[in-house]
Amino acid sequence: MAQPDNTERTHTTTTTTTGGGAGMGIIVGALVVVVAVLAYIVFSGSDPAANDDVNITIEGAGSAVEGAADAVEGAVSGDAAN
Repeated sequence: MAQPDNTERTHTTTTTTTGGGAGMGIIVGALVVVVAVLAYIVFSGSDPAANDDVNITIEGAGSAVEGAADAVEGAVSGDAAN
């Protein structure tokens, strides 16, 4: 009995090329960041220049701070008394 000829083979190659996807992603990402920063500035609701004054008050320190200013001043000038 004769053997069938099975030497014929079919090979299909599909090549897909895409371009511009990475560049478009960078552009969209940059636009999202710009919109987020602008939204933060617009909706923050405060004037950044109005918050320049800082006032700190320590209450109840009592005798712990008596003479502290003189000690610090002497330490800075190098005349601290031990």
